[in-house]
Amino acid sequence: MCWYCGSPIKDSEPLGRSLRCIDCGKDMRSCRNCRFYLSGGRGDCSESRAESPPDKERANFCEWFSLNPRFREASVGEKKAIDQAAAARSAFDGLFK
Repeated sequence: MCWYCGSPIKDSEPLGRSLRCIDCGKDMRSCRNCRFYLSGGRGDCSESRAESPPDKERANFCEWFSLNPRFREASVGEKKAIDQAAAARSAFDGLFK
C-alpha cells in the first residue's frame, strides 16, 4: 500500500525512482515505503549503512531501498491523520488572526 493513501503496490521490485502512486501521486521509492524506515530512529532508518535523505516522502537513490512487504496489501494509509493534523493546525493559526 502507499504509505499515504493506502492503495496496494502491485508493481514488482525494483521500483523505479519515477514511479508514483496511481491514486494519490506520491513517490513510491521513498523512505516511507521502505522496509528499513524507522520513524524516530537515527535518520529514520534501521539500515545503519544507508545515507539519510532529507525528505522521507520524496523519491531518492538509496541503495538499500526495499519495499516493505506490508505495503503489498491495501490499508487505511496516513492521509486521514495528516489531514486532521493540518485542520487542527489551521484552526489553531486561526485563533491568532
